[in-house]
Amino acid sequence: MIDSRSVEDVDAQVADLIRADTARQNSHIHLIASENFVSRAVMQASGSVFTNKYAEGYPGRRYYEGCGVVDQLEDLARDRAKALFGAEHANVQPHSGAQANLAAYFAFLEPGDRVLGMRLDQGGHLTHGSPVNASGELYEFIAYGVDQDSELIDMDEVRRLALEHRPKMVLAGYTAYSRVLDYEAFRSIADEIDALLMVDAAHFIGLVAGGAYPNPVPYADLVTATTHKALRGPRGGLILSREEHAKAIDKAVFPGTQGGGIFSQVAAKAVCFLEASTPEYRDYAGQIVENARAMAARLMAEGVRVVGGGTDNHMFLVDMRSIDEELTGKQAAKLLDAVGITCNFNTVPFDPRKPFVGSGIRIGTPAMTTQGMKEPEADETAGLIAEALRHREDPSALEGLEQRIRKLADSFPAYPEGFPGHV
Repeated sequence: MIDSRSVEDVDAQVADLIRADTARQNSHIHLIASENFVSRAVMQASGSVFTNKYAEGYPGRRYYEGCGVVDQLEDLARDRAKALFGAEHANVQPHSGAQANLAAYFAFLEPGDRVLGMRLDQGGHLTHGSPVNASGELYEFIAYGVDQDSELIDMDEVRRLALEHRPKMVLAGYTAYSRVLDYEAFRSIADEIDALLMVDAAHFIGLVAGGAYPNPVPYADLVTATTHKALRGPRGGLILSREEHAKAIDKAVFPGTQGGGIFSQVAAKAVCFLEASTPEYRDYAGQIVENARAMAARLMAEGVRVVGGGTDNHMFLVDMRSIDEELTGKQAAKLLDAVGITCNFNTVPFDPRKPFVGSGIRIGTPAMTTQGMKEPEADETAGLIAEALRHREDPSALEGLEQRIRKLADSFPAYPEGFPGHV
């Protein structure tokens, strides 16, 4: 018999932890670029009875029975993703962005093949060739970076490296870069060496959905993404591609790199694709960018250095050395979290410090925008950040700043009634 008791009745420890993190989420201003708050509908779908169904394969070609409804669900999610991004094919099964990237490589590369991607310490991602990641173990990554003066991607260097090394794949995409990618230039370079162009849009795909950032789909052979950042969906991955690559990508996801899909998450992806197709979502995506620009402008006005001189998307890096040469990103992030502003530490381009310390912090505005904040609150938050970091050794000043931060956060709780459907 199915146990119908609530988690509070079954497991008081987990229930307490749910309550504790609900309180944390409601009492902070959230600036981690890879986090967001999902809607009640997305949360309900991700906790639905689809969690009970195992279904290896694809609609009409499953290795299990009882998949008729799951087939309809996956077709719905794929169709919504294709319509939202103008793609010919969509695979909604990847469990994460990292899984989507691994499947993309597996579909088109042999071990040892070369890939041209962004330097990890200048904005690239772990799955873009880190030696501690499968991508770096299996493939030979050649790294391009940013110009030291402008801190923008050096497209001349990208072309020079492409012509020198002749990679099989050119990878455009980032995890810590605040400007628009030149898809046309990347496409031209890939064509010049007869390479595939892959765009890792994990960070900005939600802005693309809302028309607040250019769409890479018309330029790229394949686009990988996550659904849990600005797109405001469940934790998971996504691959968009041209129809000619559909079979290779589907085979690389299953059975190449994964087993069956997590269909409760696929259900939630379908919901978030529908939500992202609305006029309200377009307004939200635009507000994310406006909030990021307002924060960057205020920090620069405070004399704090913003990498690249501003932002065109949902995030930017801030160099802590402009406040104090001895201040590390890790110290800054920990201090800010303690007073109610949650962000993450990060290296900045040409950083002399190691990644686990870093000289910068990364600021992202999707979650604070979901909380309902707009430019005035973004400006105020940036001012509070600068003030807190400058008074980091003054307990009395920090206490007063924390009160102001908590008051602002309390005015914009993510879940004022607690998590829907939970404790």
